[in-house]
Amino acid sequence: MTTLAVDIGGTKLAAAIIDDDFRLLERHECPTPASQSPQALTASLEALLSPLAKRVQRVAVASTGIIHQGVLTAVNPANLGGLAQFPLQETVSRITGLPCLVLNDAQAAAWAEYQALNESVAEMAFITVSTGVGGGLVSQGRLLTGAGGLAGHFGHTLADPDGPRCGCGRIGCVEAIASGRGIAAAAQGELYGLDAKAIFARAKAGDAQAQELVQRSARILARLIADVKAVTDCQCVVIGGSVGLAEGYLAQVEAFLAQEPKAYQVTLKAAHYRHDAGLLGAAMQALQ
Repeated sequence: MTTLAVDIGGTKLAAAIIDDDFRLLERHECPTPASQSPQALTASLEALLSPLAKRVQRVAVASTGIIHQGVLTAVNPANLGGLAQFPLQETVSRITGLPCLVLNDAQAAAWAEYQALNESVAEMAFITVSTGVGGGLVSQGRLLTGAGGLAGHFGHTLADPDGPRCGCGRIGCVEAIASGRGIAAAAQGELYGLDAKAIFARAKAGDAQAQELVQRSARILARLIADVKAVTDCQCVVIGGSVGLAEGYLAQVEAFLAQEPKAYQVTLKAAHYRHDAGLLGAAMQALQ
């Protein structure tokens, strides 16, 4: 049997056909619709999924935002605006005519990365740093989603009480500072208007402001990891996302984490499945 796995992110929609051995047989993607309206998202999903639906037996969706009882709500409207109560499970089932599982993308990625660990670990945290900052927790071998789907949304914990307002409405969230969007928003002067990818390129070329912006993100993430360690006593933290996996970023996070007291330090790993973790994790959950 095969699964059609779908990953809905702030910048792109991805779909892949995955077999029961979790081999990715075929992958497609398109930009997340700029209008970020329910109608636009539905149209994009239909165009992406309809040609693939007849070749699979089930669908599994990993999406940014809170997923509760099959409904998607964007925590930060800047990432997926206009989706206050989007019936994601119902919409995808209608498009494909197939049974559909839906869960948060970072929670899905956490589950995939947990399966990829070489050692026996009871408590693991996954943090993705990309357009936003998300995460997932595995405890005693079980993925935690929470009664309302909020478990693992580390990006909306406090980083700086005097920091910028986050798109979720809180002040000084980790996401508002450490994410790709947060890095870009803090850029000034000749870096103003550049996205995180361009800022990372400038940092690699030696630009002092760009290097400070990247270091600021890594410092905030290291503090978050120390907090997660204090709350969960996790044995490892896996880092993913376009920012989290950018060249040299994880090494900076490790250096800042090493400055924390020993009790709050924890082993860090780069995501094994990299940018396909959400797709694979959703397929793994569907097979269960």
